[in-house]
Amino acid sequence: MHIHLPSDEQTPIIPLRMHDRSFATVLAATVRERREELGLRQVELAELARCSTRFVHTVESSKPTVRLDKLLAVLQVLGLHLQLARGKPASTPRGEP
Repeated sequence: MHIHLPSDEQTPIIPLRMHDRSFATVLAATVRERREELGLRQVELAELARCSTRFVHTVESSKPTVRLDKLLAVLQVLGLHLQLARGKPASTPRGEP
């Protein structure tokens, strides 16, 4: 999974693994920094993303589990995108090569 900043910025793509403990931390910092760049308060972002202020705070506090639909709404408002990329599986189910 990668976090993309809007294409008009020269910030590199940040590669992350789903099992990487830093995923929530990097996501939180990226969301907070972008919100601040746009001059939005948490309550304003929540209103635009149609979620609660508590949810925005939760994301920015590095909670490792959040609702994907709400997270995507927050990212859309901020002009951020998640991208999935295939890689080698961490392990294969029993019986499969």
